[in-house]
Amino acid sequence: MISSSMIFVVLVVLFFLWSAVKVLNEYQRGVVFRLGRVIQLKGPGLILLLPIIDRMVKVALRTITMDVPSQDVITKDNVTVKVNAVVYFRVVDPIRAVIEIEDYYFATSQIAQTTLRSVLGQSHLDELLSKRDEINAELQRIIDQQTEPWGIKVSAVEVKNVDLPVEMQRAIAKQAEAERERRAKVIHAEGEYQAAQRLADAAKIIAQEPTAMQLRFLQTVTEMSTSERNSTLILPIPIEILKQFIK
Repeated sequence: MISSSMIFVVLVVLFFLWSAVKVLNEYQRGVVFRLGRVIQLKGPGLILLLPIIDRMVKVALRTITMDVPSQDVITKDNVTVKVNAVVYFRVVDPIRAVIEIEDYYFATSQIAQTTLRSVLGQSHLDELLSKRDEINAELQRIIDQQTEPWGIKVSAVEVKNVDLPVEMQRAIAKQAEAERERRAKVIHAEGEYQAAQRLADAAKIIAQEPTAMQLRFLQTVTEMSTSERNSTLILPIPIEILKQFIK
């Protein structure tokens, strides 16, 4: 029969193994505290700790994808929009991520929200819609600069959606339609100018070569005779032909 002392010894051994033996994955590191002081960074693999004396905090080194909630932003030209974004960051210094900030994920989220409102509030609506890459780069630079003391590296920030008020959507639609009409008129005017320029060039050539006018006249007569189903064909005679008879 198993005695109580044997059971106690087994429990102590199990507690020791549970407290002393830890396994960290390849993407994890362990910040080890001994009596409240950081002694070293361990991992990955099998980790041995001193029970009761040592305490380990696990930190993941993989890139984290964090959604920034939709923020109400007033642009520089006084347009209210709703903007959300996504931030990609990872821990590069596990010790600082543990001892310099209580919750680096929550802190990075708050920094991202305030920076998003601040940067977009300094931009015009047209810049927000057309210069997205420049705004993303500026957001990444500012957020990374503020999280660097915590051992956090922000690799990218992307503005996802920009929700405009209905009135502004209508105004932009009208502006786009007016721009399309302007371009159509410009293209039409350009075509008219090129056609007029070609006609002027043709007129100069015909003025220099009178026979060219006669050839063009005969070509027109040929086209009329083949295309029209008329039994009577009236031919205009140039006045130059009648000059000899008038004399």
